[in-house]
Amino acid sequence: MQNTHLITQDLYESALLYASGQKLIQLKNNSGRFSFIFEDGQACQGLIDAYWRKDAMVNAKEFADAVRSLKDRIFSLQRK
Repeated sequence: MQNTHLITQDLYESALLYASGQKLIQLKNNSGRFSFIFEDGQACQGLIDAYWRKDAMVNAKEFADAVRSLKDRIFSLQRK
């Protein structure tokens, strides 16, 4: 079975994935709309499903750090 990537434009979904140890492989700027691309689509989809069911478990500090880090990356791309 081929492993696919997961693409999302949701900052908080992305922060959950990033804080959970999923590998962010690319951040794309599509005319001001940013897409986060993660490596393991199947694992990421399971975490996103848990997020929307309100079952996801992640360390609050790691989640807050992930939000900050992803925002920093977005802002650095906007300045280019």
